[in-house]
Amino acid sequence: MLKILKRLNRREWVQAGISLIFIVAQVWLDLKLPDYMSEITRLTQTPGSDMADIWIAGGYMVLCALGSFAAAVVVGFFASRIAASFSMRLRSLLFNQVDSFSMEEISRFSTASLITRSTNDVTQIQVLITMGLQMLVKAPIMAVWAVTKISGKGLEWTAATGITVLILVVMIGILMSLVLPKFKKMQILTDNLNRVTMENLSGLRVVRAYNAEGYQEDKFEEANGELTAAQLYTSRGMAVMLPVMYLLMSGLTLAVYWIGAYLINGAGIMDKLTIFSNMVVFSAYAMQIIMSFMMVVMLFVLLPRAAVSANRINEVLDTQTSMREGTLTEGIPGQEGEITFKNVSFRYPGAEDDVLHDISFSVKKGETVAFIGSTGSGKSTLINLVPRFIDATEGDILVGGVNVKEYAQEALNNKIGYVPQKAVMFKGTVSTNVAFGDSGLGETSESEVKRAVRIAQGSDFVEKMEGEYEAEIAQGGSNVSGGQKQRLAIARAICRNPEIYIFDDSFSALDYKTDRMLRLELKRETSGATSMIVAQRIGTILDADQIIVLEDGRIVGKGTHRELLSSCEVYREIAMSQLSEEELAV
Repeated sequence: MLKILKRLNRREWVQAGISLIFIVAQVWLDLKLPDYMSEITRLTQTPGSDMADIWIAGGYMVLCALGSFAAAVVVGFFASRIAASFSMRLRSLLFNQVDSFSMEEISRFSTASLITRSTNDVTQIQVLITMGLQMLVKAPIMAVWAVTKISGKGLEWTAATGITVLILVVMIGILMSLVLPKFKKMQILTDNLNRVTMENLSGLRVVRAYNAEGYQEDKFEEANGELTAAQLYTSRGMAVMLPVMYLLMSGLTLAVYWIGAYLINGAGIMDKLTIFSNMVVFSAYAMQIIMSFMMVVMLFVLLPRAAVSANRINEVLDTQTSMREGTLTEGIPGQEGEITFKNVSFRYPGAEDDVLHDISFSVKKGETVAFIGSTGSGKSTLINLVPRFIDATEGDILVGGVNVKEYAQEALNNKIGYVPQKAVMFKGTVSTNVAFGDSGLGETSESEVKRAVRIAQGSDFVEKMEGEYEAEIAQGGSNVSGGQKQRLAIARAICRNPEIYIFDDSFSALDYKTDRMLRLELKRETSGATSMIVAQRIGTILDADQIIVLEDGRIVGKGTHRELLSSCEVYREIAMSQLSEEELAV
């Protein structure tokens, strides 16, 4: 918890310091009230007292109460301001940190957990800071100050207060030992509930297609039930606290007055008024001490869960990305767009065997290299090494004659136009999706967007949409078809004018005619760019300058379509499963 609080900035610490001044003022005013109460008691019990003196003491009590109220408002304002600004920065820090993670770190935490940490966990910290400044700081100051006020006013009363506080501490200790493990578990259970909900919403079509609503409901009910059970357990534990607190407060008041009555009964006539006055003051101060412990107890309800949240947030913020980026922004002059793999192998973290084994090939500027092979042969893994979504375990990958690890990540990204297997659309318009991101070339013009959409064979459907290039795209592209999303994703890559295109099975949702037209247009308009294509269809890669055949993570064939038909059995089998003998001959 202290580690997360160290991230408070100077301005927030200054505001906390100002709050502390007002907290001290508030406590001082609260503890002055019993003094005036004692004065009023003494005046009312003393014959011949002037009524004006009683009114003056009462007026001071009112002023103290109003001053305490004003100080509390100021403290509440600063506490809320500090908590809000800190939580805002914390969410930004988490977002930026997650944004810098490689796929390895994302997989380690899981998407559902990262969402919970950025929202629910930050909220727990925000609530603790808001309440903590108002109570955690105030409670010990008030308790210590009140104890100094009552010291010397009666050993018997002090003993009664001490016993009450001891019982309270023991009770808090027992309750915390019982509920703290559950508080730690609750955030993990919240992750699980988010995961189940996210899976159900993202896979809703599949759930309905397989009539699996009941199965998903059972999964959700199980996750929801576990979280509810944990929350009920902690709530029941804390529910015991408040009644016991009130019982102890009432018991202490009764003990103070019982002891006071006993002392007054045994005192001389001259001492009775002093003992009675001390009893009234002691009773008020004793309540202040118990109230201080009540505030601490309320924080104990928040602190365990907030401490767990702080640890989870620190886990993310302290995680160092496994990838170290370089400083270069440009490759070797004359080698722009060239890609070379030298004895590259890759193994996923924790896996027993390599996914890719000793991969070597070169692609010249303007050439097209295609990768084909059975499912799980390592095609997507191979091309994901170029933009450094993952890093090679062994070997070197050169882009423009420079190892990708030596590039600044932004500079490397600006050289690449990437189209993933699953086309990703963001909520916005056609234009904002196509001109997405920063290519390092300045603001994208409307004409460039239209050109990219035209090359991607998307003009026909975009110009029929309401608003055309400013037409609304829903979250995830739910208002456009799979083929339309794929063409917009390809247009996004074209719009960057990159040196290298990476198409990860990006033509699968297109019909053969559109596929053919798109590739012809792409070749004509972007002839100077290098292309890497992962495909399942032979028709998509027939014209590639180089086709690499993968099987079990190894290169088993390399060459043009005609060369591979005669030299590679794996490629011939794939080709014959998709094309007839006549088509192969042509």
